[in-house]
Amino acid sequence: MKTALITGITGQDGSYLAELLLAKGYRVVGMQRRTSTETVGRISHLLDRIDLVQGDLLDQLSLIDLFQRFQPDEVYNLAAQSFVPTSWQQPVLTGEFTAIGVTRILEALRLIKPDARFYQASSSEMFGKVQAVPQDESTPFYPRSPYGISKLYGHWITINYRESYDLFACSGILFNHESPRRGLEFVTRKVTHGAARIKLGLTDTLALGNLDAQRDWGYAPDYVYAMWLMLQQDQPNDFVVASGRTHTVQKLCELAFAAADLNWKDHVTLDERFLRPAEVDLLVGDASTARSQLGWEPSVSFEEMVEIMVDADIKLLRGERPEGMQQAIGR
Repeated sequence: MKTALITGITGQDGSYLAELLLAKGYRVVGMQRRTSTETVGRISHLLDRIDLVQGDLLDQLSLIDLFQRFQPDEVYNLAAQSFVPTSWQQPVLTGEFTAIGVTRILEALRLIKPDARFYQASSSEMFGKVQAVPQDESTPFYPRSPYGISKLYGHWITINYRESYDLFACSGILFNHESPRRGLEFVTRKVTHGAARIKLGLTDTLALGNLDAQRDWGYAPDYVYAMWLMLQQDQPNDFVVASGRTHTVQKLCELAFAAADLNWKDHVTLDERFLRPAEVDLLVGDASTARSQLGWEPSVSFEEMVEIMVDADIKLLRGERPEGMQQAIGR
């Protein structure tokens, strides 16, 4: 039985990855920060099947202790301060977690378990002010937020440790990926949850920022499968994971409100408070390398994903257990 350590296991990606690895027979160790409030909602159905332990990317010794105790075969670093707007309000903290935290976990890996395979969650936000369309592994980076800059540090330090210490260390440059488990602060979930609230008569309007921003959105369970595939290869490499299709926030609104039998124009308002200081206008990924080398293909379209999320939010607001919040279909 292989042992996998997942940092950020309580997040959207961590919960889906834990399900996938359990289905494949892994022992799953999940690292979470010590908090005074309950944060395990996304993995509550897995608590009797995983080892949930405390650790912190700000605390080097806690990471070394986890590597010594569990001797993981695979390590997936999904922990970060991952909300772009917050990175403007807390840029130093974002750098500590999302940038320097990667170095701390790589150091623990190098010192204690150098034969383990390591996955770093990189981000399409590293492309920022895009230098080419679409973006692939060779596209120059131009991040436009403290979050994107921190992710770029984490990306390059992973490459540096791979080349300097011969570690099996990969970065997945994942474009936006969503699901019913996405946090309410992210625009996709904000839109689907907002449409559901309006559908049920709980509110009348939804305030948004830049409706013209374009993103390449995919379905989170598909993307965590790509993470696992990267660590099963003969040689470590970095991969763009994306759908190859781009949509505006306005298109997201059109689909989400239509799924709730509503017209988005009747309910969506513009609010400058939600505009970024420096916007990322167009992201669309070229996942040709992942398709050819990993054999990866997305299984759920953007349109299907939006319908899944709206349906799950309507059920959630009705007090039902939405299907999308239950275990994802394993591969």
